[in-house]
Amino acid sequence: MPMHDWTKVDAGIYHGFHHSWIEEIHRALLKLLPEDYYSLAEQHAAGFGPDVLTLTRDEIEFPAEGVLATKARPKTKWYQETPTEFYLRKQKAVVIHHVSGDRVVAVIEVVSPGNKNTTHGLRSFVRKARELLLRKVHLLIVDPFPGGSRAPFGLHAAIIEEFQDDPLALPPESPLCAFSYECDDCVRTYLEPLAVGEPIPDMPVFLWPGMYIDVPLEKTYMAAWEAVPRRWQKVIAPQENGAK
Repeated sequence: MPMHDWTKVDAGIYHGFHHSWIEEIHRALLKLLPEDYYSLAEQHAAGFGPDVLTLTRDEIEFPAEGVLATKARPKTKWYQETPTEFYLRKQKAVVIHHVSGDRVVAVIEVVSPGNKNTTHGLRSFVRKARELLLRKVHLLIVDPFPGGSRAPFGLHAAIIEEFQDDPLALPPESPLCAFSYECDDCVRTYLEPLAVGEPIPDMPVFLWPGMYIDVPLEKTYMAAWEAVPRRWQKVIAPQENGAK
């Protein structure tokens, strides 16, 4: 199923789909995560939200070397590394833990209009993303909205520009994107530019450096789309619904 144009409806209509998509991703991860990890769909977790998926491990310490199998790097269209000095630029930030005390190792965020349609919303989103990266929390961000005047080159460029001289800037013909951050001795970015009408690629979410699972974005998107009322499906995608 292709990515739809969610600018055709107001934020309230999109929010229902957004909530469903997060829930579908959560359901998929129940079968994909190793047994000592779990995911939770939360309200305003880590400063994002509403409806953010956190991936948590039931141990605080890193596993011993060789305990977890690593995988080859994901094959996304675009790839970038920050300078190794990234983690030398520490700043005060909130240390984020789940209410159970277990360690949050990754966050999945599906972007909402409120993250980008005001200067305050964008600054808050970018600040929280940077704080998580500085705490070595891996991120997967899916952005189904164009950047607009506040983030003309995309959210990744806005997040990384403080640390990277040449952040990846989205091309005009592909203003949407999905991108994953792997936090190691540097931050590695795996980015897929998207456009309305294009299929949605599966994307990695990292659990430890070198270890990730592929999140089935297309499959979960399709399941969430089925929950959108037909009245709004006809507005968003009239060509799929036989509208004249």
